[in-house]
Amino acid sequence: MFFIGPVGPTELILIILIIVIIFGARKLPELGKSMGEGIKNFKRSIASKDKDEDNPTDEPHPPKKDE
Repeated sequence: MFFIGPVGPTELILIILIIVIIFGARKLPELGKSMGEGIKNFKRSIASKDKDEDNPTDEPHPPKKDE
C-alpha cells in the first residue's frame, strides 16, 4: 500500500534532518518526552477501559424487599 515505496536508510536520515531543522535540537528531547507521556496515558486509558468492561459497576440491582 506504499505509494512512494519502501523507506530506506537514506530517506530516514533525510526525514530526521528535516525534523531537526524544523523543531531544533533543543526542542527534540521535550518533544520525545511529551510523546512518550502521551503514549503512556493512552495505554493507561485503554487498560482502564478494559477493566471497566470486565467489571461493570452500572449493573442494575434487584430492589430490596421490605419485611
